[in-house]
Amino acid sequence: MYKAIAANKRNTLLIMAVFIGLIAGIGWLVSAYFGNTTMTYWVVAGAGIYAFIQYFLAGKLAVAMTGAHEIQKRDNPRLYRIVENLSITLGMPTPKVYVIDDPAPNAFATGRDPKHAIVAATTGLMEIMDDNELEAVMAHEMGHVQNYDIRVSMIAFGLVSAIALISDIVMRMLFFGGDRRENNVHPAILVIGLIVVVLAPIIATIVQLAVGRQREYLADASGAMTTRDSESLAKALEKLQAYGQPMRRQNSSTAHLFFNNPLRSGFLSKLFSTHPPLEDRIKRLRNNAETF
Repeated sequence: MYKAIAANKRNTLLIMAVFIGLIAGIGWLVSAYFGNTTMTYWVVAGAGIYAFIQYFLAGKLAVAMTGAHEIQKRDNPRLYRIVENLSITLGMPTPKVYVIDDPAPNAFATGRDPKHAIVAATTGLMEIMDDNELEAVMAHEMGHVQNYDIRVSMIAFGLVSAIALISDIVMRMLFFGGDRRENNVHPAILVIGLIVVVLAPIIATIVQLAVGRQREYLADASGAMTTRDSESLAKALEKLQAYGQPMRRQNSSTAHLFFNNPLRSGFLSKLFSTHPPLEDRIKRLRNNAETF
């Protein structure tokens, strides 16, 4: 478990390196196209500033995009006390608790570290889960906090959104920025640069997928170890198989934060899902019940 937490911290540095590398590649293309080598440094510097801001604001942005609102104990004693008790069990600060008014059963965790964490649950989740199952789901989300998955997810969120935005801007500059032939840019440089711009969002998404699927298995294991009740989590996942539905407010850049895939089902959503199949998660929980 501790090795997995350390690996997640290393993944944060790896994601940041990929982020800066992709931005540097795009900056190199812009510099070559406009004949100004200093533009690469400006693009990288801008990316660094963006990453710094993203580190502190991504959690709030994710909450805003999901439509979640913060609650206090008096607003929903059942959910709040479950999160509070789990925090005491884990010896962690109690995260801020949010609720999403949505009939789709789901939950998520975000933030940059356990001291600045947020956990949220939908109204649909609280309606279909009994107390043990709701506790199991929130223990899974607290597992993301404990394992620093929230930090990795936050960086991945910033990576995907920033790369897509910058790639789009550069593509528009290349096609609508006027004639730059006076810079004598070698055609091969432009071809390589265009490939970088086109592939950058895809690479960013692949990194997000690779991180997301493994962290879900780890959070399942962490939640089961916290409650010593892997069966309740397995039953909660079975209810998602039976009653799961897409969320009303959907955004692919925040999908990896959730307990279950919140997007509409389809070939592409399954192919690029950040979540492993529910049946695989259930199987792992029951096969390792005695270990937990």
